[in-house]
Amino acid sequence: MVAPGRTTTPDDLVTARWIAFEGGDASGKSTQARLLADHLDAVLTLEPGGTELGQAIRSLVLDPRWAPVDDRAEALLYAADRAQHLAEVVLPALEAGRHVISDRSVASSLAYQGGGRGLGVDEIGQLNDWATGGRRPDAYLFLVVEGEVATERLGDDLDRLEQAGDEFHRRVDATFRELADGSADWVLVDGHGTIDEVAARVRSALEPILRS
Repeated sequence: MVAPGRTTTPDDLVTARWIAFEGGDASGKSTQARLLADHLDAVLTLEPGGTELGQAIRSLVLDPRWAPVDDRAEALLYAADRAQHLAEVVLPALEAGRHVISDRSVASSLAYQGGGRGLGVDEIGQLNDWATGGRRPDAYLFLVVEGEVATERLGDDLDRLEQAGDEFHRRVDATFRELADGSADWVLVDGHGTIDEVAARVRSALEPILRS
């Protein structure tokens, strides 16, 4: 969208993209999503929690005091957050011509609830496609970090999903890798190294997508 009286530039002709950062806990997603959004002057958001309703849902699904939460209830809460997030944040931003950078998306539900909880990737995909009318991110940026590195980064203050155990997180990681394997809309980036090193890799990897 070009303001009245302003000369059109090549950047105005770039289609707004929705990029979701994905990966396991402590992979560096939040930091790298923020840095990329700053670099692009994009809308930065997150799932769950990108709306006022989403913040309430986030407290329900992540606060350890609510445990135990039924696996299907957990999946439904994430889908509800996603429906509101798309309607209130993502679509308006894209329609205004702005890139959207999201810390997590539907892929996290496929990995955590579909794979980690054993509810089935296809089943969770169908639930979330119903919640969003089938709208998904244009690309997924998967930060690949080895498990022992992520564990060192986590520390001791863990949310409810971070406390789910090693076997759960192994299933989550395996599902992420299966989703990314050979998929054209997934971009894998090495998440090891300094923040600046990873940020440079992210910008380089996404440049063809963001400029297309």
